[in-house]
Amino acid sequence: MGTPLLTLSGLTKAYPGVVANDDVSFDIQPGEVHALLGENGAGKSTLVKMIYGLVSPDSGRMALNGAPYTPASPNAARAAGVAMVFQHFSLFDALTVAENVALGMDNPPSTGELASKIRSVSDAYGLPLDPHRTVGDLSAGERQRVEIIRCLLQDPKLLIMDEPTSVLTPQEVEILFRTLRKLSAEGTAILYISHKLEEIRALCDNATILRLGKKVATCIPAQKTAAELAEMMVGSSLTPPKRVSQVSEEVALHVSGLNLAPAQAFGTSLRDITLTLHKGEVLGIGGVAGNGQDELLAALSGERLCAPSQIMLDGRPVGNLGPAQRRKMGLLAAPEERLGHAAVPDMSLTENALMTGVTRQGLAKGGWINWAATKGFAERVIHQFDVRTPGPHVAARALSGGNLQKFVIGREVLQAPHVLVVNQPTWGVDASAAAAIRQALLDLAAKGAAIICISQDLDELMEISDRFAALNEGRLTHARPAAGLTIEEIGLMMGGAHGMEAAHV
Repeated sequence: MGTPLLTLSGLTKAYPGVVANDDVSFDIQPGEVHALLGENGAGKSTLVKMIYGLVSPDSGRMALNGAPYTPASPNAARAAGVAMVFQHFSLFDALTVAENVALGMDNPPSTGELASKIRSVSDAYGLPLDPHRTVGDLSAGERQRVEIIRCLLQDPKLLIMDEPTSVLTPQEVEILFRTLRKLSAEGTAILYISHKLEEIRALCDNATILRLGKKVATCIPAQKTAAELAEMMVGSSLTPPKRVSQVSEEVALHVSGLNLAPAQAFGTSLRDITLTLHKGEVLGIGGVAGNGQDELLAALSGERLCAPSQIMLDGRPVGNLGPAQRRKMGLLAAPEERLGHAAVPDMSLTENALMTGVTRQGLAKGGWINWAATKGFAERVIHQFDVRTPGPHVAARALSGGNLQKFVIGREVLQAPHVLVVNQPTWGVDASAAAAIRQALLDLAAKGAAIICISQDLDELMEISDRFAALNEGRLTHARPAAGLTIEEIGLMMGGAHGMEAAHV
């Protein structure tokens, strides 16, 4: 096959209490689309950070085109021909596309020349993008194109993509795949990290599977089923979530005629949101990113206030009450942004458990915090939701994204909410953890809790929802029974059809 583009030989990296990578070795060929698979905490992020120059290995070596490769920084990696598109975009909303691209270049050309280059690359790779548009006005898919084009302008030999489809519509995923296949055909290698196993099967030539920091297998994804890939990742078979639907006629939450201007300049206004949620019910809310999901969660959680009677919890008006008061009454929420919104990065897991559990778990009395009880609560979350961490003393930012997500969801579920609102509950988590989180939500509903699950993962929503509605430009469609809905019907709802004019649920 010739000289590999990238060779990893015995890479090892340890942190206090955990070996993130343990003697990992594999090759990536020019033009190959190579999947990197593993559970949350398996070592994928640490491995790509070493390749991209963000961290240095404790032992082992790397070679690029047969020559020793030891990037001391991302700048050095980019100079060698390695580019990376991160799961979390690093863009400034108030700047234009061209200005954002220029910030990622060491010696950017003039604005006019750069705009011309952006247009040329976007046309060549089927990624339509106006260099003069403000990033805050772009959809999630268009923002990703900015990141990709910023990388392509560097003419990379290796492109690393971390969870690239987590915020894309099915149509945008197809555009992305066409781009990646074109890059592959031109000789660019792609290291592709994703928990969407059907996408791995469709796109990737080969896969390396990590488990607990070690390489445990390699395979050709197209020759495996998604279930087989998942089992290789976790080391055991997966059990699909079990539903015991016990929807009551009793209303847990009612929202009527909610209109709310966005808190931020590039947010989405909520327009005439009306919904009814019953005890024991899971209401799935889908939609393309940026159509009001964050604003809806903020309104329901109490971060944004409205007229008291516009939000009724168990028959009581709560629209004018803040998050702490709503939590005390049983309305809990887990936002999409886990690091910085759901959890304080530099605080320990024990301290983060206190942040939302102080009232319902009785973690303080007379102004004094019961740290033993708080630590115990954090340990229960870690144990019951299989959070991979040395212990509750660890800072939230030290956890992998998926493990922090398990902690955030577990922290809310274990507080026995009457109503739980979650946004993107399994974003960036592996198949095993996603199944566990979905099962936890279904178990909570089986006990009588009412759940609103906001997600861009349509498979997830169809798997756990009793009814489905869609957000489009801040409006909520009429909710329909999830059973029997077709992809075409869901697409129409996400586009604003099926009762949008009434916007009632």
